[in-house]
Amino acid sequence: MADPKAVAARLAPLGFAQAPTHTHLNLTPAALVGHALRRGEGTLTDTGALMADTGQFTGRSPKDRFVVRDENTTDSVWWGDINIPFDPAKFEQLHQKMVAYLANKEVFVRDAYAGANPDYQLKLRVVNELAWHNLFCYNMFLRPAAGADTSWTPDFSIICAPGFEADPAVDGTRQKNFAIIDFTRKLILIGGTGYAGEMKKGIFGVLNYLLPHERATLSMHCSANVGASGDTAIFFGLSGTGKTTLSTDPNRGLIGDDEHGWTPEAGVFNFEGGCYAKVIDLSREKEPEIWDAIRFGAIVENTRFQPDTHTVDFANKSVTENTRTAYPISFIANAIEPSVASAPQHIFFLTADAFGVLPPISKLDKSHAMYHFMSGYTAKVAGTEMGITEPQTTFSACFGQVFLPLHPTRYAEMLGQKMDENPDINVWLINTGWTGGSYGTGHRMKLGHTRAMITAALSGVLNEVHFKTHPIFGVAVPGAVPGVPSEILDPRNTWADKAAYDHTAADLAEKFVKNFEKYADFASAEILAGAPKVAVEA
Repeated sequence: MADPKAVAARLAPLGFAQAPTHTHLNLTPAALVGHALRRGEGTLTDTGALMADTGQFTGRSPKDRFVVRDENTTDSVWWGDINIPFDPAKFEQLHQKMVAYLANKEVFVRDAYAGANPDYQLKLRVVNELAWHNLFCYNMFLRPAAGADTSWTPDFSIICAPGFEADPAVDGTRQKNFAIIDFTRKLILIGGTGYAGEMKKGIFGVLNYLLPHERATLSMHCSANVGASGDTAIFFGLSGTGKTTLSTDPNRGLIGDDEHGWTPEAGVFNFEGGCYAKVIDLSREKEPEIWDAIRFGAIVENTRFQPDTHTVDFANKSVTENTRTAYPISFIANAIEPSVASAPQHIFFLTADAFGVLPPISKLDKSHAMYHFMSGYTAKVAGTEMGITEPQTTFSACFGQVFLPLHPTRYAEMLGQKMDENPDINVWLINTGWTGGSYGTGHRMKLGHTRAMITAALSGVLNEVHFKTHPIFGVAVPGAVPGVPSEILDPRNTWADKAAYDHTAADLAEKFVKNFEKYADFASAEILAGAPKVAVEA
């Protein structure tokens, strides 16, 4: 057990008048794995990773995510379906109940931080009911150096107790599970759910509020890598667009795979100390870096074994399609630590356009960059979710709408400001979706062609080619890309029925404009100038 005085000092700021009876402090991964196995929280795979289940909830529960509404947040938070207001008195009531619930439990406490740039670090303290959750925090948050003094007063804390369930009628929640951020108390309460990602995304939400609001720093839901010459690239994209695949490049160092900040001094830094990757249908051939990272110290969630073995069957979807692994970023061979780099020279917006309308690569000026950033477009196809039988548009502001405490225009305007301050930045829209027709008629863009286009953009080759303007979306389309057939660069040319392309393109443009209506009153004229033309004569 940890030194009682050290534990008491750490837990007092979190509302614990007395430390729980059995408290472990800053245990090593090996010790946490041992406790998780002893407590029946998981089992080891044949590669040494800890396999654990998250229980009823195999993903985040957005409708049960709340933000305390008080005098500090009432005029700054973007209230609505994303940030659901919660009463301060109800939060304090839940807080006291959770502290009492944990009083006689075995708990695991961890000191960590978020933000690889020392000037922008958020000191964290996490109290976990589960040992494997504490290992998750060790993997995902940044780890203090060995021997460092972490008896700090935290900038933000998390109390996570999956076994504690709220009483909605009394506690003000929607149902028994909840994740609530209080920016005044600097505390996140998570209960009734075993999904570890709630902790990771809770801190991301905190940084998405504090950094733009207080530090003039753009927080971003993106991956990032850096070339041998120090050139930085960032990749935005929703699930299924290829963000992880395309940002993983053996010739470039990985800065991070999910959450980053862009400071006023023009530097980019990773918020996290690890990666939280999907593993459904994972294979060594498709994702060798992730495959090799699943070893002792890593976690796999909601997976199942092949019969009579401890070998993970990554094709097994019996629990969920959202099977995942969490591991320290050092498990990736080409990761750079500390995870910091210069301002990006290239920004890639990835979309899997199942309608086959958008060019496979196009260049965006400032207005179009801000507009497409706020739109955050991709499309879902049949088979990705129950009930989807034909392509459906998906828009998620700033490619991470569910994590934005501030209005999306705030982040888009900061992106535009960054482009003004760094005029050499190139912003690219990459369509990893369909060509030659919509889903069902055309075919998926070849990964080799997409990689060749990104390589051409990164190398500067496209600075020397001629561009033409897309008649509806207004983006600049290159006339040639090395290693890519020129006929696929103009999507209209790939359709046998040109009139059908024009109709489909106009229809998609209308969907963009319709989606943007909810932002129009808040968006500047410069952002609105990036909108597609919904009525174009073919």
